[in-house]
Amino acid sequence: MKNGRRMDIEAIQIPNYTREDYLEGTAPYEFLYQFTGDPFVLERLAQRMGEQAQRLRVYGFKRTFGEYAKKQRALLAPVCGQGVTRFAGQPLELATGPWRADGEGVAIFEGYREMEACNHPILPVMRLVNIDTGVEKMVLAFCKGGRWRQITAEKRTLASRREILELANAGVAVTSETAGTLVRYLHDIEGLNYEQIPERRSVGRLGWIEGEGFSPYVEELVFDGDQSFRPFFESVRTRGEWESWLAVAREVRAGEGIAARMALAASFASALVGPLGCLPFFLHLWGGTETGKTVGLMLAASVWADPEMGRYIHTFNSTAVGRERSAAFCNALPLILDELQIAKDKQTFDKDIYLLAEGVGRTRGTREGGTDRVPTWHNCILTSGEMPITSAFSGGGAVNRILEVECGERLFADPRRVAAAVRLHHGHAGRRFVQRLDGAGLAEAAALFEGHRAALGEGDATEKQAMAAALLLTADELATCWLFADGRALERREVAEHLRSRASVDQNGRCYDYLCEYAVQNRHRFCGESEQTEVWGALEPGRVYMVRSAFDRICREAGYDPRAFLSWARQAGRIDVRPGKGFTLTRRINHAPCHCVALRLPGEEDDRAEEAV
Repeated sequence: MKNGRRMDIEAIQIPNYTREDYLEGTAPYEFLYQFTGDPFVLERLAQRMGEQAQRLRVYGFKRTFGEYAKKQRALLAPVCGQGVTRFAGQPLELATGPWRADGEGVAIFEGYREMEACNHPILPVMRLVNIDTGVEKMVLAFCKGGRWRQITAEKRTLASRREILELANAGVAVTSETAGTLVRYLHDIEGLNYEQIPERRSVGRLGWIEGEGFSPYVEELVFDGDQSFRPFFESVRTRGEWESWLAVAREVRAGEGIAARMALAASFASALVGPLGCLPFFLHLWGGTETGKTVGLMLAASVWADPEMGRYIHTFNSTAVGRERSAAFCNALPLILDELQIAKDKQTFDKDIYLLAEGVGRTRGTREGGTDRVPTWHNCILTSGEMPITSAFSGGGAVNRILEVECGERLFADPRRVAAAVRLHHGHAGRRFVQRLDGAGLAEAAALFEGHRAALGEGDATEKQAMAAALLLTADELATCWLFADGRALERREVAEHLRSRASVDQNGRCYDYLCEYAVQNRHRFCGESEQTEVWGALEPGRVYMVRSAFDRICREAGYDPRAFLSWARQAGRIDVRPGKGFTLTRRINHAPCHCVALRLPGEEDDRAEEAV
């Protein structure tokens, strides 16, 4: 076949054109133009004719022929009906200018050769403008195997011959050789059809959108976020019957258990966090297996979305960055995480709690030298597990941001029936709630919130704990009035039982208790002197003297800051110090003088004071 092809080309006789034919006539160019349908033959003949022209001292034949071919195509375009996309089943007909866009793909003549941009139909069909960031994206439609598909890409991706190669993962036939031509085609066709390509507003998250409403309930709003979040976004929808879900929720609210009712209230409260200017907070359900904690989370999720695991509800089997991105995506809807016990990084979980409860993600640099947009969120984080989410060593800030509810008994009489019901019927309550809230309802919510917060603040709860509880009470009272109409709103005393006191939140107070207990448990290490064991200090009636280096190590191993504790302990009168600014006393340990922290042990009068409180 190769030999036959060679003979066919060599058999073509090129007329003996004169120098005048090349310089003043068009005959040589007309002869070559008839072979434009066969790029291989065209290239070989152009080479031979170029050599003929050079022998006649005529140079630049290929360039001149390219201009001739360009003129001929321009003359033929109106006659042949070219200049528009001619794809079978195309969603739009767009002007193409010099581009050929038909069933064989997209191409353009460069000089006398056709340059391919894509070997199948492809065109832009929608322009998306993100209402949060202003970033434009383009929806491309392409056809392969007779089936049209769509992909959304950032304009930056479509403007770079390197980054446009990412479209290959979605099935677009683009290579390093055709990338530059495809970039030009998409740029040209958008410029030629800017008014014809529809433009839509888009969003990459859920929740409140200033001046617009609540995503995803805003009309004509298109999702343009990370494709990994698309199932998450699409799970927020209505399914089944409102009355069927309402009957199940009323039945749960009529029960005596507080955990499921608080979880349901927290789901509604999530939408109030931002409008009322509050910080995100946690509600954690914990207890043994078979208590229905996961079903409680499913009920809370069904207020807004499909409660199936992996759709809206996720687990703690994720990284801190993954949880941050999920929180930013939920934004004003509750972030719901199940199974605390499978968290990967329990050692650093206090830090994760701080991060999520602050509502602001990390500032990250970009390859270009700037910084990414800092993610934010204003919601409630609902979690569950077989253990408390905080420990004796958790920082006071972490403890302060969490409402923990122990599930000692079953949350539901028939958890399987509740789970089955909310799988079939969900998403109605949240939409109705924000419709009432987006307007006069917000003023009503603010008034209720301030009343509850003031009342709770008069007790022993911290300000952040009172804020979280006030949000729960406000949301539940509004939902009772607007949706349930059952008179079963949470009472203030029911929620107050689960709030932490100021003393229990104080990390330094907990550090003091830990050090006292540690010294008693390790009495043999605080014997003052010994030749058989390492000595860390001396334990005496009413006092424990800890060698400063041992004291620092004991604090850090337990997750406490020794300097912060000493500053607090001196002001609180929990340590004896030398006159001046120091934190230690000199004490002989193993017959040698050492700097020691002189910690006062609690006495009977402390116990009587606690009982009085």
